[in-house]
Amino acid sequence: MFIQTEMTPNPATLKFLPGRTVLEEGTREFLTSDDAEGVSPLAARLFEVEGVTAVFLGSDFVSVTKDRGDWESLKPPVLGVIMEHFMSGQPVLSDERHVAEDEDFDDADKEVVTTIKELIETRVRPAVANDGGDITFKGFRDGVVYLKMQGACSGCPSATATLRHGIENLLKHFVPEVQEVQPV
Repeated sequence: MFIQTEMTPNPATLKFLPGRTVLEEGTREFLTSDDAEGVSPLAARLFEVEGVTAVFLGSDFVSVTKDRGDWESLKPPVLGVIMEHFMSGQPVLSDERHVAEDEDFDDADKEVVTTIKELIETRVRPAVANDGGDITFKGFRDGVVYLKMQGACSGCPSATATLRHGIENLLKHFVPEVQEVQPV
């Protein structure tokens, strides 16, 4: 099994591509070992590697965030855990339930929200996934779109620029009701 790695815009996060499906649908983020315990055998094992602080699972990749040290010394044990996991045949998630998070918006804005979500799904999420992360809609109130950054995008030095200059400009262009984009 050959696992490719890619740098992400976030220097603390590295994207691992095992060459097979990681999640059939959706994404999952684990910010602590407690979050992963009993939910994802793969994420739980990755947290056993000293220095790993977050694990993000996408459709065909695993993003791993570190707190210290260099990737040169951390990459081999992470690659080993990912390879062993996929060779074992264990599921990536033992808890297949995906908890839908609440969205905050006024029912009068339903049409606007539908357009915002469609733009995020078709134009933003694929680009963000290429960088080892995800972005999800959280709400729309008084012209402000609230988005949650995950994976490599969470804590990334360029995340604010991506939100302000990329996503905000895109949404303002197609949805005149949008005045601003804020992270949650």
